[in-house]
Amino acid sequence: MQGQGRGMSNTDDNARHREKMQKRKDVQDQEVASKTVEKGVLAVHTGPGKGKSTAAFGLALRALGHGKRVVVVQFIKGAWVTGERAALERFNDLLEWHTMGEGFTWETQDRSRDVAACERAWEVAKAALARDDVGLVVLDELNIALRYDYLPLQQVLADLKNRPAMQHVVITGRNAKPALIEAADLVTEMTLVKHHFSAGVKAQAGFEF
Repeated sequence: MQGQGRGMSNTDDNARHREKMQKRKDVQDQEVASKTVEKGVLAVHTGPGKGKSTAAFGLALRALGHGKRVVVVQFIKGAWVTGERAALERFNDLLEWHTMGEGFTWETQDRSRDVAACERAWEVAKAALARDDVGLVVLDELNIALRYDYLPLQQVLADLKNRPAMQHVVITGRNAKPALIEAADLVTEMTLVKHHFSAGVKAQAGFEF
């Protein structure tokens, strides 16, 4: 009797679970069906947590996997040898990678050099934003350049707005400007909960870069 009772209970549990999941599927299907707009998405990855650029390069890999052309422009990072670049450049027929910065602002300690580097980087970015054949533009650490007023925010917003209708853009870096957040379609804030640096763990190839 006990075995039979457990069997009936399992049957009832499975039936309830199927019913619950079916209802959830119906809701999800209706939600998906209601989304009919197709457009280029402006995404911003910001916040103090780790992973903003990493997530952007994940989107680049996804776009490359679908045969879309990708342009990466790095505004601050200097001549780092990164695993992401080495891996993604295997798609060299579809990828353009521009490392335009001279390092973080505390490394150069020269505002005029930083401004000049960011202005050159924006010219490259602006050219990519004008191209119909580019499916995704990654503007890595652009938020840092905007935070220190190395670039005019209103000009950046105007160039982003005037890009081809189906072109996706992802912008990374801490302290995204409120006006950029307002203009974006998708904003993700990385929250710092715990970081191994505080325990003395150094930056390591294959994890940080």
